[in-house]
Order: sequence, then structure tokens, then C-alpha cells
Amino acid sequence: NTFEDYSRILQRVPTRRAVAYMRVSRAVNSSKLSLVEKGICEDIECKSKELVIKEKGVYLIYCHLNFHFPNCSNSPTDLKIELLVNDKVDRQTLSTWCASERCQGKTFKTLFQLHLTHLKEEDRVSVALNHPQLLNEVSLPNDNVLGVLWYSDGM
Repeated sequence: NTFEDYSRILQRVPTRRAVAYMRVSRAVNSSKLSLVEKGICEDIECKSKELVIKEKGVYLIYCHLNFHFPNCSNSPTDLKIELLVNDKVDRQTLSTWCASERCQGKTFKTLFQLHLTHLKEEDRVSVALNHPQLLNEVSLPNDNVLGVLWYSDGM
């Protein structure tokens, strides 16, 4: 279940509409994640930090992120993923991770978010984190992705 596996599957699925499947990584001095060039981008404009919609419709936006806590802490850590449309929060997930008393060394966590929404032409889709420094880009960098799939003409 890596980026390349899903990328090959999406390339074989016959689509008549827009699809984007891009790796994400930490941006310098920003909570908004950067898009890595390697990926699928058909009928959607893929910029450095956002996906620009070319045709209005209902889209499925999804984000799969892996986190790495290098040191265990006895205090809880709130991780917030924000799916942004035109730089405004359209959907957010807040997850609190608490270290157990048996916590030793490193901890890894995964968050997955889905959002079905209507988007207009020229809408910009991006993802932001409240703790981007915790994004795991060492062990599983291939599994940090932002995707957008055209779903239908309207709801």
C-alpha cells in the first residue's frame, strides 16, 4: 500500500473527469503542506501548495498522513488536519494523542480524512497542519498524500 501502488491503480481506472493524487511534504515556515511533483494530475492544475479545480462539480477530497513523535511525552498532543478550499477551512479533524505510561522512544500515528464537497471552477484545494514538524517524512514518506476525485456534476 504505497504511493506507487495506488498511483498505478488510479492510472488504470477509466475516468472521464478530473483526478489528482499527489504526495505532500512539510513546507518551510508554513502550516500548509507542499505538493510534490510526482503524482497524477488530470484536468486539475497542480501547483506547489494547492490543487486548482478546472470544472465545477462534486469532488471527493482525501488526505492520508503519517506522523512521527520522536520523543514520548506524558502530555497530550492535539493534531489538526484542515482541508482548505480557497484558504478557508472546509473540513477539519482534530485528534488528541496521549502517551501511555508504557510509552518508550518513538511513536507513529496515521490519520485519514475524507470530504465530499461541491467545488467551483478555480477553487483551490490544499491541506494544513497545526504541527507540520510531526509529519513523518523519513519512515513512510510515500504514504503522505492529498487526493481529489471528480464525483458528479452536482448534488
